[in-house]
Amino acid sequence: MPVRGGGERGGVVDNGLVLEMTREEFEELVAEALDRIPPELTRLMDNVAVFVEDEPPSDDPELLGLYEGTPLTDRGEWYAGVLPDRITIYRGPTLRMCESREDVVAETEITVVHEVAHHFGIDDERLHALGYG
Repeated sequence: MPVRGGGERGGVVDNGLVLEMTREEFEELVAEALDRIPPELTRLMDNVAVFVEDEPPSDDPELLGLYEGTPLTDRGEWYAGVLPDRITIYRGPTLRMCESREDVVAETEITVVHEVAHHFGIDDERLHALGYG
């Protein structure tokens, strides 16, 4: 059964400034973060798509990333012909919480790893223990 919100990364602390970065630049940072995931793990990723959106849903404006789908660990024989899982990384909240480009690079990588980990069935508690909370 698909799970919405199976992995959310949030906790924006608005620093009063908004760092300037184009959507294209931010998308490139997300792509670079995906490229840094070890190939032995990316080969195991199955039926998942990664998107960048400017803002999260209005009910959670501080959300940095969201995993929607069925983790690999929960898939069974019934899992066939379904739409891809969806990982969304949100540009606006990330830029509002970061003070420098270096902060954006680091935060984007943490968020991407966090959401990909949900695809592998790793829960928030374990991610926080590993420093990806």
